[in-house]
Amino acid sequence: MRQQDLPHVFRRICRPGRRRGASMTQADDTTRDTVAAPPPVIAIDGPTASGKGTVAHGVARRLGWTVLDSGALYRLTALSALEQGIAPEDEAAVAEAARTLPVRFDGPHIYLDGREVGYDIRQERVGNFASRVAAFGSVRQALLDRQRAFRRAPGLVADGRDMGTVVFPDAALKVFLVADVEARAERRRKQLMEKGISANLEDLLRDMRERDARDTQRSVAPLAPAADAKVLDSSKMTAQETVQAILDLWNGPRGGALKPGAAGTAGKAKGFSGAAGNIAPR
Repeated sequence: MRQQDLPHVFRRICRPGRRRGASMTQADDTTRDTVAAPPPVIAIDGPTASGKGTVAHGVARRLGWTVLDSGALYRLTALSALEQGIAPEDEAAVAEAARTLPVRFDGPHIYLDGREVGYDIRQERVGNFASRVAAFGSVRQALLDRQRAFRRAPGLVADGRDMGTVVFPDAALKVFLVADVEARAERRRKQLMEKGISANLEDLLRDMRERDARDTQRSVAPLAPAADAKVLDSSKMTAQETVQAILDLWNGPRGGALKPGAAGTAGKAKGFSGAAGNIAPR
């Protein structure tokens, strides 16, 4: 090999993937194009019993996407801690329970340590425990990677309280569902009655006001709409109408208003009232 040929050989070795005659910009663009974009996410956040779980499943079913019920992970952590006799004030022990959670999701079925617990985690005592321990930063951090692992093709619909602000800040669409506390309490009462669980409306109202206060006032990931979220008041909407409203947002221009004639209201989250018992857009 002639000495004057060495620089050319060196350039070919150090620049893999470069097409013959391609410019630096063209080669870099080719490399970037080979990196697949992450699957899209629709994040649906909101307070207790705002309908986000039912709506998230409806949207996911219509789109053929995966669904994440992040609240179930916190309830599973709560159930595991309760069964181990862990006090809700013991942050370290609860965080360890979250990190080592032996959970498996199989369609609509949820398994904890091999047994189906879909009914158990919906008990009010479990929900109240979950609301208290969700304020711990170490618990939220322990469950963060588990939640993000649900993101897979063709897309994910994630519901919770910090999906659009913390877990999936790059979500393609962020929706914040709100509803009057009375409407939410009545929804929860009907849900519990349908499952054969007795429920007192006044007790539910009191519990929801307490949860709203904890969720909105905690120091770590407080309940609030993302700056680029669409706030949707579902107080007078059916689940089907709310699903359609979100699909209209998804199919329309990102960040645009609801299509004319769509039920409910949606707009940029310019204001948010997180006062206990009255979570609603300003």
